[in-house]
Amino acid sequence: MHEMGIANSILEAVRTEMRRYPASRPVKVGLKIGEMAAIDEESLRFCFEALANGTNLAHLNLAIQICQRRHRCGDCGREFVVRDYDFECPTCHSFSSTCIAGDELELSYVELKDDEPSTVGAESPQ
Repeated sequence: MHEMGIANSILEAVRTEMRRYPASRPVKVGLKIGEMAAIDEESLRFCFEALANGTNLAHLNLAIQICQRRHRCGDCGREFVVRDYDFECPTCHSFSSTCIAGDELELSYVELKDDEPSTVGAESPQ
């Protein structure tokens, strides 16, 4: 189950961000997964929660965006979504296309919440 390794890598990336911003805490981590990346979303969520449980990241929310398979036509340049293995360009009907999206696995963002006390409304020193 490679989802366990991926979940562990996500948590390690979050811990790296925590070291860069020690006055903040992570609340959400975003991931982009291409539909051809061979990653089971439910398994990844299970592994993520299992690894985070009992740690300072147990509260962390995992947001997953599934990215469709997209191709670019080699003849007319049109970008289109591939459905049901239909690689025909909808504009020129060519089958000469290149995959440009749908196999990615990217850490998109780590959303942090500032834990520093707010100074809004505080009197300035004189």
